[in-house]
Amino acid sequence: LASPVNAQQWQHYGGDAGGRKFSPLRQINAGNVGQLEVAWQYRTGELERHPPLHTAMAKVQVNPILLPAAAGGHLMLCTPFGRVVALDPARGTERWVFDPEARIGGYATPEDPEGLASPGFANCRGVAWWEDRQAPAGALCKHRIFLATHDLRLVALDAPTGRLCPDFGAGGSVNVEPEVLNAQPPAVKGEVRFSGPPAVVNDVIALGTTIRDFHRANAPNGAVRAFDARTGARRWTFDPVPRTAADPAYAGWTPEAARNTGAGNVWGLMSTDEARDLLFLPTSGPSPDFFGGTRPGDNRYSDSIVALRGSTGEVVWYFQTVHHDVWDYDNSAQPTLVELTRDGQPFPAVIQGTKTGMLYIFHRETGEPFFPIEERPVPQGGVPGEVLSPTQPFPVKPPALVPQQFTEADFWGMTPWERNACRKAYGSYRYGGIFTPPSLEGSILWPSSAGGVNWGGVAVDPESRILVTNVIRLGHYAKLIPADEASGVQSTPQENMLGAPVRLLGTPYALKQGALLSPANQMPCTAPPYAQLVAVDLQAGTILWKSTLGVWDHSLPPPMASPFSLPLPLAWGTPTFGGPMVTAGGLAFIGATGDDRFRAFEVRTGRELW
Repeated sequence: LASPVNAQQWQHYGGDAGGRKFSPLRQINAGNVGQLEVAWQYRTGELERHPPLHTAMAKVQVNPILLPAAAGGHLMLCTPFGRVVALDPARGTERWVFDPEARIGGYATPEDPEGLASPGFANCRGVAWWEDRQAPAGALCKHRIFLATHDLRLVALDAPTGRLCPDFGAGGSVNVEPEVLNAQPPAVKGEVRFSGPPAVVNDVIALGTTIRDFHRANAPNGAVRAFDARTGARRWTFDPVPRTAADPAYAGWTPEAARNTGAGNVWGLMSTDEARDLLFLPTSGPSPDFFGGTRPGDNRYSDSIVALRGSTGEVVWYFQTVHHDVWDYDNSAQPTLVELTRDGQPFPAVIQGTKTGMLYIFHRETGEPFFPIEERPVPQGGVPGEVLSPTQPFPVKPPALVPQQFTEADFWGMTPWERNACRKAYGSYRYGGIFTPPSLEGSILWPSSAGGVNWGGVAVDPESRILVTNVIRLGHYAKLIPADEASGVQSTPQENMLGAPVRLLGTPYALKQGALLSPANQMPCTAPPYAQLVAVDLQAGTILWKSTLGVWDHSLPPPMASPFSLPLPLAWGTPTFGGPMVTAGGLAFIGATGDDRFRAFEVRTGRELW
């Protein structure tokens, strides 16, 4: 029950500023979780409010936050189109709504400078709350809600009422779009968006960006930008591509690559340690995806966890989890803070989950690894013009959460005929160990560029120090085609997962990539399970259990969904992206599955309870 007596505030995306996704409440436990029933539902009305051109690309990935009573006590969320809604947490009724009237369009072209004729990427994962401790009680905008809009504005609202904060920026908002369009490299309208919630560290508001994938080598600048929470004034900017030789991470970059490479952006979630004035960034890959010949070297700070001083933007330390990324292995999971011990001494840790399925654990202040990390040789032999890293960093513990090898025996089908169809389609591709590079003949990427651990991240029980996360176990392929030989090339307005070649502008190649599916029936060419919930003992660095996550019944493609052809449901696991939460009641809750279900697991055993 969400009453003032027993409600625990979930004041940040991920529960707390450190992204633990943990609730200390114990009222719901293994003994009574089966009694849960739906209390209320809230409909945003966005499907009716927007045309199909826009809603076709809309995603509901929001994590609501629950405000303290002094800030209104609302349950706060944003819709995919950026409307901010304050709900009564006990009843699900609206208290106030703010519509930023954000431009929702696709990518600009000379014929369509606003991008209104193409689908717009519509997503809003959350809003952020901040308290001005210098303002007197009851003052307007002492408690603020910050929204980052699709058309690149940062908006500040009075949390209790939803009114714009007049002393913030120009009448309540800061327009960041001119700076994004004129950065180096520049963007065109629609290529860069805000989708994640702002990160709050003391009186600084930091914003990451989502950038168009699979398009051009000189993709837009992926900077993280920070603003004063009271005034909206610029505080600092961090560019994940070091542009000058004065930057400690410049080694390995060529002047041309440092000038023209984009992305490396933070499209996932950031975390903060306000007491230490630290902001933790999970950075993504540099541009372009799947080919790195235009950007030789390791490409640091991309594909890294970067610790910045929140007040200044100064780099405190960083660690690169993937050198010279050509697999689209972005760090998208929110870094997660937890208190560990080593040799009897406190070890304030930050954990970075990755698409490779590896977990990296560091000292928050120094970047010292909790467990050793080894540079190990990885497959070589990239396409002409490629400059692969000879090694990649592997943590000694914990073990990888998903398989790291693909062999001929891993081709799978529900019948011998279907297995042979997969072998025929992909048997001539390169495959083997993790970090097998994209190739002219095509390469099977295992793990997939979707994960491992994706943007849903991990959840941690701070008492037991057990980590729980959902992982994807699906294959992916990537094939680079010389541009003068590619046929059927298209330039899609969104991420291309449909298998048609897409020209990588500024490179000699087109890219064909997608999920490893059978041409016979669009089923995976690898054996189930396709998703699991996994628990890790963080102190010991061991995996405690793995449970299949999701069933195939109504999500099967026709005619596989026929009850006469297969026994249903099939406990195979479904694609999964959003993350779990854990509670002091010993439960892990998760939706995030393609079968449209919400589940509870026992944290100690992995047993599905409900």
